[in-house]
Amino acid sequence: MKLADHPTVQRMQQRLSPDKKENNKPLDAVWLRQLLLDEGADDVGFVEIGRTELDDQREDILRAFPHTKGLISYVVRMNREPMRTPDRSIANLEFHHAGDEINEIGRKIVRKLEDLGVKALNPAMGFPMEMDRFPGKVWTVSHKPVAVAAGLGMMGIHRNVIHPKFGNFIWLGTILVGTEITEHDQPIDYNPCLECKLCVAACPVGAISPAGEFNFSACYTHNYREFMGGFTDWTEQVADSKNRFDYRKRVTDAESASMWQSLSFGANYKAAYCLSVCPAGEDVIGPYLEDKKTHLRDIVKPLQEKEETVYVLRNSDAEEHVAKRFPHKPLKHVGNTLRPRNIDQLLLGMPLVFQPSKSAGLDATYHFTFTGKEQRQATIVIRDGQIRVETGHVGKPSLRVTADTQTWLGFLAHERNLVWALLSRRIRLKGSPLLLVAFGKCFPS
Repeated sequence: MKLADHPTVQRMQQRLSPDKKENNKPLDAVWLRQLLLDEGADDVGFVEIGRTELDDQREDILRAFPHTKGLISYVVRMNREPMRTPDRSIANLEFHHAGDEINEIGRKIVRKLEDLGVKALNPAMGFPMEMDRFPGKVWTVSHKPVAVAAGLGMMGIHRNVIHPKFGNFIWLGTILVGTEITEHDQPIDYNPCLECKLCVAACPVGAISPAGEFNFSACYTHNYREFMGGFTDWTEQVADSKNRFDYRKRVTDAESASMWQSLSFGANYKAAYCLSVCPAGEDVIGPYLEDKKTHLRDIVKPLQEKEETVYVLRNSDAEEHVAKRFPHKPLKHVGNTLRPRNIDQLLLGMPLVFQPSKSAGLDATYHFTFTGKEQRQATIVIRDGQIRVETGHVGKPSLRVTADTQTWLGFLAHERNLVWALLSRRIRLKGSPLLLVAFGKCFPS
């Protein structure tokens, strides 16, 4: 039987008019915005797929949904007081339920559009993600730059989107649509961030510098302790323990219970204090402007004074920060699980794990030549507490490093011995070995 003669196909052809088989007519922006508001979104914006702000993620978006012509960005407010309490179980309850609301709105909108013959896709608000790509880019859509492009706020120095009305007490969602939208939004013309530096003062690991620089690995290691890499580190502690008594020396009963809670309920954030203390946004700023001392006393101080375990990498900027600013917070060293498994992950990840204060006084250009399984050339420049990564060999090198790719990646993952690699010539240096030592200090293990 030919497909066209199948009873199901014939009934479908009779039921659907040609224009309803696949609706390619532009979606009316006014109608679409109201549709999302009716389903529970608190604000909505639209961006076309060709927008320059999406240049660095367009390929990923189209790989997931090749039909994408427009993006719907929307926000859901979080309740502020639950986010501000030192009792993080309450804050995480708000995180998770607001996140569920974002995902549910996205699912309902996709269903309504599908019923109209419009192709659409709703990526997850956060987790779950594509963990087969870990530790590379595991998310499908970067919601923050989409929201900024859609006029739903600007990034504060704490790297969270601040909505002009709701402040940073929001979750973000994105829907990809396979049809044009009649109108698109533009970024707002000011940044709601007050640059009050309260996020700097509250962060237990010093992930945000007063100058606005962000230490990704410090935030990732502590705040995301029970996500991804932190879970990997915990399982390695379990595997390395000789018996239950040895395990108890490595992991406290409270930590085991907390990991169980994350596994049973949903991975919990350890801090996110930068969100808690932020006073920006029209609906939020009033009490702060009226009485800054009360804001500090009731919201900032309790988070600063809370006695809690802070997770850091050994010899990291975060370790130094905790000892100096929060000596009453117990410090615990954990393993670095941002282990690159290919050269792309290595080069993209270097700026994320770089420790500015550990590079003090270092002014060097490194030429890397990777051989073997992956053959690449790269230049790493470390100067004035900053790092720059470039493809190919650029400028005059202070040190040349030629390394077998698998050996170098294995060395970073503590699976290969550097001395053995040097003696076996799998890693070769041209220049002072001390520069390699200085280079290594910039990336905690």
